[in-house]
Amino acid sequence: MQITITSKHMLTVLYWLSWIILTGLCVDAGSFIFNGIYTTTFNPAAADYFKLSELYHFDAGHYLVQLTFMTIVGCMKALMFYLIVMILHDKKLDLSRPFTPETGRFISNLSYLCFGAGLFSDWGSKYALWLSSKNITMPDSQALQLGGADVWLFSGVLLLVIAQIFRKGIELQHESDLTI
Repeated sequence: MQITITSKHMLTVLYWLSWIILTGLCVDAGSFIFNGIYTTTFNPAAADYFKLSELYHFDAGHYLVQLTFMTIVGCMKALMFYLIVMILHDKKLDLSRPFTPETGRFISNLSYLCFGAGLFSDWGSKYALWLSSKNITMPDSQALQLGGADVWLFSGVLLLVIAQIFRKGIELQHESDLTI
């Protein structure tokens, strides 16, 4: 007996995998927000959770800026997977007619979020390097969850190109629908 994996099966697996990833990314983004509030209002020792206690003791403002970069990137990643979950949940991804305005908007929004995550990852990494040059011990960009800025930027530009192709496909499909 041969098992055939259909597009519907694959989309179901991707839907549940996206939910799992979304949950993890929301926990990450929430931990940045919670830690920033908790550290600044209740317990400065909590800054050690992200290995930023030396930065916090040097200047709480720099700590909050670094944590803001981490939070923005974390929220953008979570938003990307939220968009994926929503398009799969609402069943707006029709593989028999892929060139729909919803799919075009989805790809465009995904490209903007990817590009934004790349920009903020890069800025956050450069900010951490600048702080390191001030003789403050800083974790590397991977530990700050700001690594891979080049990959995010590349993915954002690539998705932007795909979004333009989809925009043209939507126009052609709309013209085709009108001629029938």
